[in-house]
Amino acid sequence: MANIKSAKKRILVNRTKAERNKAVRSSVKTAMKKVFSAVESGDKSAAQAALADATKTIEIAGSKGVYHKNNVAHKVSRISKAVNGMA
Repeated sequence: MANIKSAKKRILVNRTKAERNKAVRSSVKTAMKKVFSAVESGDKSAAQAALADATKTIEIAGSKGVYHKNNVAHKVSRISKAVNGMA
């Protein structure tokens, strides 16, 4: 354990940020799973609604610094391609 006060604070702050980032990443994964499950079931309207929700969640995660902007673009592109590829 750290002895210096600033080092102790760093440990606490890093732990807090890591927990927040973990929660945000989890919500992004859940949103993406909803899109893919809607695509699998063949429900176009549900897939488009899930796509809008997932895109918003991913964009917010990117703006908070949880994901890099290129990673955000990759994720959005991937789910968009899945929905647009539906017959």
